[in-house]
Amino acid sequence: MLEEYGRILAIDPGEKRLGLAISDPTQTIASPLMVLKSQSMKKDALAILKAAEDQGAVLIIIGQPLHWDGTESAQAEGSRRLANLVRELGSIPVELADEYGTTQAARETRQKMNVSREKRAGHLDDLAAAILLQNYLDTHDLGAQE
Repeated sequence: MLEEYGRILAIDPGEKRLGLAISDPTQTIASPLMVLKSQSMKKDALAILKAAEDQGAVLIIIGQPLHWDGTESAQAEGSRRLANLVRELGSIPVELADEYGTTQAARETRQKMNVSREKRAGHLDDLAAAILLQNYLDTHDLGAQE
């Protein structure tokens, strides 16, 4: 648990895009922030650090795709490498968090919001990152700090 309040930046990494979400300063509510086009691992890490600095983040959460039973997926190693590079290049703490089911939850959220099928076909990366972050916030009960 963090000792200080401040925004948390969450990343939903993908081969083509990075979804970013940010918490409020009390670490209670997650909101989609933006989608970045994935480039090289180093450029992605630098873009994450820039977004974290721009938002005043005190922690970066990077989604790690695990299987339903908690075992690592093929993409989990890429998330670990990205997290290590962000740690190496920056000074903001970085944690990995299970992102299992976030994209499906993002799809379902758009359906519940009555977003048309045509508009639902767009990128869900930032919404998936927000779901990842909200799960993290709820699990760690960070907003309840005093």
